[in-house]
Amino acid sequence: MQPLRRTLCLSALLAAAGMRAATAAPAERRVALVIGNSAYRVGPLKNPAADAQAMAGALRNLAFEVALVQDASMRDLIEAFRRFSLDTRNAAVRLIFYAGHGVQVKGRNYLLPVDTEIRAEEEVPAKSADLNELLERLGTLPQGINIVILDACRNNPFSGAEILGPDGRRLKFRGATPAGLAPVEAPLGSMVAFSTAPGGVALDNPKEAHSLYTKHLLGALQTPGLPIEMLFKQVRLSVARETGRVQVPWESSSLTGDFCFKPGPGGGCTVLR
Repeated sequence: MQPLRRTLCLSALLAAAGMRAATAAPAERRVALVIGNSAYRVGPLKNPAADAQAMAGALRNLAFEVALVQDASMRDLIEAFRRFSLDTRNAAVRLIFYAGHGVQVKGRNYLLPVDTEIRAEEEVPAKSADLNELLERLGTLPQGINIVILDACRNNPFSGAEILGPDGRRLKFRGATPAGLAPVEAPLGSMVAFSTAPGGVALDNPKEAHSLYTKHLLGALQTPGLPIEMLFKQVRLSVARETGRVQVPWESSSLTGDFCFKPGPGGGCTVLR
């Protein structure tokens, strides 16, 4: 296995992005952190790396300053979230996209680094990134909107079944955690989008380049003037249709203003009537 690495140095990229932003009005600044975790020691996934690369490219084309992190270790994951919340305080739009494994424990959601070795449910909080804590941190920022997109409800690799560990030993995760992720309430001025409903499991889609959710999200991002609420509704309908309603994306939103990823002909969002 190749050594774990970050595709880009997050601190340097965000610092450079901040220098570029100094010449523009702060209200125009869009910043994104895109994470794709595929190379897990337990439960490797095919799509997240390609999902993250495609999302990073799409967001750059939509005027976002993007930091791309792939196959994040525990240290990388925590540091990426810490730097992002610190260095984007003046942004008008903050977006986090995460593709990889996620689990829930006692009603809280956790995003798993690729180097995690969890053998019991009680180990999850100390060996993963707490999504609820991240949302709380973003909710304290004084300006701008937050968009958190989670293609993270893949099959739980620690679901109670016997698994083959990275060293060849057979491990059994003690205590089956519930499927998928737990519901959350988005902080004021935020939207949290899940690739499937609370407690549901998303499909990794190994026969295609991208997960079903990311595939339809990438397509919807190209629609000019589409308000964010309608964009995610379009993605939800597309994924539900393709899976026969086995996978139905879900959002929690407390946004108070209008936002569209790609401006319409008039330079803003299409007015809904």
